[in-house]
Amino acid sequence: MKKRAPTAATMALRTAVILFVFVIVFTGVLAGTYLWTKPALDASAAEEKMKLIDEVLPRGAYDNELLKDVLTLPAEPLLGTDGPTALYRARKGGEPVAVVFEAVAPDGYSGRIRLLVAVGADGAIVGVRVSQHKETPGLGDYIEPKKDKNKARPWITQFNGLSYAAVSDAEWKVRKDGGRFDFVAGATVTPRAIVKAVRKATRFAAENQARLYAPNQESEDSR
Repeated sequence: MKKRAPTAATMALRTAVILFVFVIVFTGVLAGTYLWTKPALDASAAEEKMKLIDEVLPRGAYDNELLKDVLTLPAEPLLGTDGPTALYRARKGGEPVAVVFEAVAPDGYSGRIRLLVAVGADGAIVGVRVSQHKETPGLGDYIEPKKDKNKARPWITQFNGLSYAAVSDAEWKVRKDGGRFDFVAGATVTPRAIVKAVRKATRFAAENQARLYAPNQESEDSR
């Protein structure tokens, strides 16, 4: 008896089933690969984050798990942020050492300049680094220690040791404007923006010190 040729509906159903099985298998493989590689990816991302933090706060200064002692900050005008950001609390022997957080200078020459700032429990700046910017190559390079020609005392390090309370508002400016901070001739917009952002960041840390160091449920749950 001669076999009937499959109908168009049968062929379409068979194709659909094959495609469905393929999608299920492919999705399963992708999910398995993601779960298998996720720990390594997370560890790599954490290490990259720590490398940047190391530039503003040496690991020997604290003994807690910095990336787990975290406080999520809402958008904050003094920090120039427009969304939630993470603030990390450094402690040694359970005592506050410093906080590390992001600040943004919105008025750079070519747009926003992102900063990472570490402020000690005494209110003094431990370190500042530019984490992202679009300033003009050649003119704005000196805000990054790796590109700053002054290797003995990179421009960004002149904030170290200063605090909001110890420096008057008049001094929180570049020398050209009557302040205390150096600048490179022909490129004053960039340092002006950074000085202003760092001043606001230290003010934020000084005015919110008790809240920033207080234990919270978020950090307790992550331990």
